[in-house]
Amino acid sequence: MSIFRPLVVPFAALRPAHGRAQEVIAPPYDVLNTEEARALAQGRPWSFLHISKPEIDLPAGIDPYSPQVYAKAAENLKNMLHAGVLKQDEQACYYAYRLIMGEHAQVGLVAAASVADYDSNRIRKHEFTRPDKEDDRVRQIEALGAQTGPVLLAYPHQPEVDAILAAATRQEADADGVAESGVRHSLWAIRDADSIARLSALFDAMPALYIADGHHRSAAASRVCAARRAANPAHTGGEAYNYFLSVIFPHHQMRIMDYNRLIKDLNGLSEPEFMATVAENFMIEMEDAAVQPARAGEFGLYLNGRWMRLTIRADLIPRDPVGRLDVSLLQNNLIAPVLGITDPRRDKRIDFVGGIRGLDELQRRVDSGEMALAFSLHPTSMQDLMAVADANEVMPPKSTWFEPKLADGLASHMLD
Repeated sequence: MSIFRPLVVPFAALRPAHGRAQEVIAPPYDVLNTEEARALAQGRPWSFLHISKPEIDLPAGIDPYSPQVYAKAAENLKNMLHAGVLKQDEQACYYAYRLIMGEHAQVGLVAAASVADYDSNRIRKHEFTRPDKEDDRVRQIEALGAQTGPVLLAYPHQPEVDAILAAATRQEADADGVAESGVRHSLWAIRDADSIARLSALFDAMPALYIADGHHRSAAASRVCAARRAANPAHTGGEAYNYFLSVIFPHHQMRIMDYNRLIKDLNGLSEPEFMATVAENFMIEMEDAAVQPARAGEFGLYLNGRWMRLTIRADLIPRDPVGRLDVSLLQNNLIAPVLGITDPRRDKRIDFVGGIRGLDELQRRVDSGEMALAFSLHPTSMQDLMAVADANEVMPPKSTWFEPKLADGLASHMLD
């Protein structure tokens, strides 16, 4: 007999006390290096960076994977609880989470998502993970007895869920703050039993959820669950470790920006030789301004102070969900065969720039002589990401750059 398990469940979040969110919220742990985090936390004793990047409170040069670092995270969490900066809700709730970045807004559900459904691929992946990064998150979770880094998920079109979440945001927010980036983060607790039951039922009816960002966090949650389950002879499946912290947005509200490429050299080719080779697979048009590709199959090329628009030959676009991605088309038809970069994960001749930094950053790094050329890409669509995940395939490296990003510290999931 199969045992029913909910796809998502409400939980009692650990979150900033009333009026303290502005002091607490911090960028995701993995978008800052140690020195950037140290500078950002300067003069901010209650910044969540003291928990997510605790090496900032230890001597410079310490190994960020040292046992001392995880112990410091636990100490800092205890101090924030003792000071009343963080408090845990008394009842299990869902939460509406709204992000506002400029004119863009998106509203999602903060929930605890099923590890079992992650393991069975109902919560679908599209990236490989690295064991060392998984190990780091496992140690962090176990040291804190909590999951503090939310996994960014997407749910397929479900207008009733959208409507319930939108209604929740019409009340005064339970937590509200503006990050250094200018993004506004707001949280509303959904305590009404009928709304909680309806949201649970609507999610249970969904065929799948999709990981947008947070593959290492979700993989670590699965490992923690497996270890705790094995060590618990009274395991029931209802324990907190069976679920992981997630924020789930409707896929049509999520914003993927372009993830552009910079290359150090022309692989021994002269500029005329390089352009002649490119012309075999792409139509080339000279442009007077920076090229932001308007559609899939178009690319911008910046070389020697000039922008060009490249359009790939239609017969070179395959049907498979990975091969037809623009990042794959550029890699397979130009970067690998012409520029000789066959492993973009490890090759030091290629670098990647998220679209939030703009095309000016591509020009700057080429004009400085640091790089020889740059490619601008059309953003990967959520539909393409979901198609890759549905096919149980893996996206090429640096395929998606999600903005705005979630904040750490707005809601954490306690396991102990």
